[in-house]
Amino acid sequence: MTRPFPAPVTGAGLVTPAGIGVSDTWQAVLEPRELAVKDEAAKSAGAHYCLRVPAIGPEVLKGRGTAHVDPFIRYALVAVDEAIRDSGLDPVAWDGSRVGVVVGTGIGGVGTLTAAQDRFAARGPEGVTPYLHPRSLANMAVGTIASRYGITGPCHTVVSACASGAAAIGIARDLLRSGACDTVIACGTEAAVVPVVVAGFARMGALSKRDDARASRPFAVDRDGFVISEGAAALVLETPEAVARRRATELGRVLGYGCTTDAHHPTDPRPDGAQAEAAVRRALADAGLQPQDVDHVNAHGTSTPKNDRIEGELLARLFPHGPSVTSNKGVLGHTLGAAGAIEAVLSLCALRDGVVPPVAHTEVVDPQLPGLDVVLGAPRRAAPSVVVSNSFGFGGTNSALVLGN
Repeated sequence: MTRPFPAPVTGAGLVTPAGIGVSDTWQAVLEPRELAVKDEAAKSAGAHYCLRVPAIGPEVLKGRGTAHVDPFIRYALVAVDEAIRDSGLDPVAWDGSRVGVVVGTGIGGVGTLTAAQDRFAARGPEGVTPYLHPRSLANMAVGTIASRYGITGPCHTVVSACASGAAAIGIARDLLRSGACDTVIACGTEAAVVPVVVAGFARMGALSKRDDARASRPFAVDRDGFVISEGAAALVLETPEAVARRRATELGRVLGYGCTTDAHHPTDPRPDGAQAEAAVRRALADAGLQPQDVDHVNAHGTSTPKNDRIEGELLARLFPHGPSVTSNKGVLGHTLGAAGAIEAVLSLCALRDGVVPPVAHTEVVDPQLPGLDVVLGAPRRAAPSVVVSNSFGFGGTNSALVLGN
């Protein structure tokens, strides 16, 4: 069995509908704030509400070649910029061959691709920009980040649906453990509030049908689907030796990572939650911990009837001692491939500040989920030291992170 390898996190960055920066999003989930908005493009595709990232101008994102990239790349760049500043690392001085990047995204540059299709339909091949693929391919976020910072070490793109961001963090940690890197930037990013994507989720019944800004209500008795969102998160992970050499401040540590596959259905999770539970158990074993060591769970908690029920049942089964449970998707909606990374950053904030955010908009927890200590109403003062953060996605992909301080 592989020995535990706790990887320090020295920097974090967030881009969400709550704002640009970790502080804005953390305050929004603590309050909790209502961020969902009416959107004509989303409404025409079947969603009353969605969440969008505030406009990012040149004062926020500077540098040649950043003005016209797809939003999924732009969000990643802004989050990574903040994470690197937060870490205190100097990209001018680092050895780029010892730095890696792992980016998770569920869909990539779908907005750029659909706009190009519209131009192709209207004007033929001459209407398509030669920059289409550099702006839309899923791996171009990694490539752009590497070019911006002179990173020549391992650079990977993870496409694991809504588990992509969490998987990126787990793989980043494994790159450090392997000895391939001293520093790895992990990022999850998504910009899929695009009519055709919204329509696809609406047609399959995954989106809430409520005409209500409070429609995202994870684990609630009256939940009926998720509210689509967008954003990005980035974390800077380093080896313990690298952190010690430069006496860096740690935000927390990635203690363990586990991943499994349901092998059950293209979109539905296994009804028994067995492989999702196995992912959590693997993450705990990777960290050298037991279920009873967990103080808090940042759940996948999408606000869909089936997913929340299956996850809630596995949490009650795996953690009978009743750690506190939250889901940030009540405030932030479902950011798809970015969700796991965003929630990992917010879990680190909970560890740092000793406070657990409530599940926004949920007033009554589903009575079919007994044994869940879901935090409601207001933030709860606590002192968690071990957090499990879950992410599950289409294709049956399951990822679990264990975070600690």
